[in-house]
Amino acid sequence: MNDQRRYVVIGGGLAGLASAVWLAEAGRQVTLLERRGRLGGRTHALEVAQLHDVPDNGQHVIASGYDHLFRYLTSIGTREHVTFPHSGVLRWPGGRATTMGTKGFQALRSLLGAHPDASAADRARAALATVRMGWQCLNQPADLADLTTDQWFRRLGMPPTAREALWDWLALGIAAEPVRQESAKVFADVLATGIRLGVKHRRAVSIGYPTTDLDTLFVTGAQRLFERTGVQVRHRAVARRILVRDGAVTGVLLADGETVPADAVVCAVPNSTLGGLLDELPEHDEIYSAADKLGFTPIVSTNLYLDRPLGTEGAMEALIGGAGVIDQVFDRQRMHGRDTEHGWLYCLTTSGAYAQIHKPSHEVVDEQMALLRRYYPAAADAKVLHAQVVPMPRATFSQVVGTDGLRPAQRTSVPTLVLAGDWTRTDWSATMESAAQSAARAVELLLALPAPRTAAAR
Repeated sequence: MNDQRRYVVIGGGLAGLASAVWLAEAGRQVTLLERRGRLGGRTHALEVAQLHDVPDNGQHVIASGYDHLFRYLTSIGTREHVTFPHSGVLRWPGGRATTMGTKGFQALRSLLGAHPDASAADRARAALATVRMGWQCLNQPADLADLTTDQWFRRLGMPPTAREALWDWLALGIAAEPVRQESAKVFADVLATGIRLGVKHRRAVSIGYPTTDLDTLFVTGAQRLFERTGVQVRHRAVARRILVRDGAVTGVLLADGETVPADAVVCAVPNSTLGGLLDELPEHDEIYSAADKLGFTPIVSTNLYLDRPLGTEGAMEALIGGAGVIDQVFDRQRMHGRDTEHGWLYCLTTSGAYAQIHKPSHEVVDEQMALLRRYYPAAADAKVLHAQVVPMPRATFSQVVGTDGLRPAQRTSVPTLVLAGDWTRTDWSATMESAAQSAARAVELLLALPAPRTAAAR
């Protein structure tokens, strides 16, 4: 059957790219509308004009259980650009570092006693609390959605050493919210997904990273596929409203007054830019309300070029106690094999950056350098050659207590209109996998639609 429907995808972020790629792979006629002049959304490379260098808008890590993301990377031919080192480094003030394994016996050791000062009693308590945690992830208490992650850890009896060395910063990294306001259910849901995937694949979920820039990883391969399959990409196309008549999509109204004809639409925009698009959908008030209540979480990323190396021991290092200033340090020399012509490049990430997001760039850099000197003795006399601060006040949707159950499904009451994006309902929190999984579900719904009636059949 030759499906002549006109499919329109609104949004050129990861969810929109994946939707367009998979529709095109299925032989559909696709138009992708992107309001900006580039694709990639919140995952893209940034040029540092002064240095003629192209770092990223923020470092992203990738879990081995990201099945839908790997499907996307395989579709566009860039799967080989992700590696899994099976270890990371925890660093304390003064320079003390511990390697945390993420595979086999070393992973078990990390779960139970990654803190160098953990006593035998601490490890025993951590083991018991971890078992309780796993059980409660799969068999969730009725009140879990009413607890913060901090409250849940306390109730589980997780010792301070285990929390400091692993669980607090892991929870922060998963939901980009401090544990004192993050929803325990969000964290538990992600852990439950990881457990189920570990059982399915018969291996523990590991953490990896891209070995190339984000444009190469996510965008350029998609663009090549679009050229081969005839996907029309329209930049600077600002969608205002999805048009619906008699329970079916008819088109997309743009800001300049043009109507793009459409028989099916994937609305793949962040919750922060949804307003107005769904006005003709019967349940639009409910979806808009959910989008507003989910709110936003700020993240600050800094591309820091130094005149000397920090002395990192791993590609990824977590700064224990650095929350609010720097959560993680990524050594781009180790990750990308890059030269140091422009200096040593480190990508610094601050999740839940509520205080930092409003500071001017020079204050952010000064604050971060002061912290780096506390953690890395080699940074004592280091000079900043260049710094690029990337504040993202609406980096992702918020996952605090009270947000459970708000995320809408991909299916709507109009069969030819589906939603995608990390903020829609998936098995993950605000991750690239959530965006890719939402796209897979949205595309599956559209591809399952009955064949359009031909003129002869009518």
